[in-house]
Amino acid sequence: MLDTNIYYCMIDERDRLTDDVRTIVDDYDNLLYISLETVKELVVAHRRKNLLAHKWKTADELVEAIKTDYNVTILNVDINVIQKMAQLQINEAEQHYDPSDHIIIAHAMTVGMTLISSDRKFPFYRAQGLDLVSNF
Repeated sequence: MLDTNIYYCMIDERDRLTDDVRTIVDDYDNLLYISLETVKELVVAHRRKNLLAHKWKTADELVEAIKTDYNVTILNVDINVIQKMAQLQINEAEQHYDPSDHIIIAHAMTVGMTLISSDRKFPFYRAQGLDLVSNF
């Protein structure tokens, strides 16, 4: 499963991916997934910050491109993901309070997938069962 920052880099800033992560996302034998939460984050960023506006004029165009133009499967967030998120011990030492991050972490854990992320606060969650590949 790709974190939002990895998916963004995959479609717009590939040079920010490490060689190992680039190898993973470029291998067509690998099945790539993103959480529906990632789609939501990208829509919000497009609307607020014009993220990816040079590629898509509207947030709707962005969503259509995610659905059809990239080799990823979007996984719906269900109550099991929310329950796992509710069980997470939060990384308070690093003030990691981002609910979207917590949903993505919980989603990867719930479906038993490795999460690929550039977020330096995510290794904390390995002790709770997160399988993580770091892009740093």
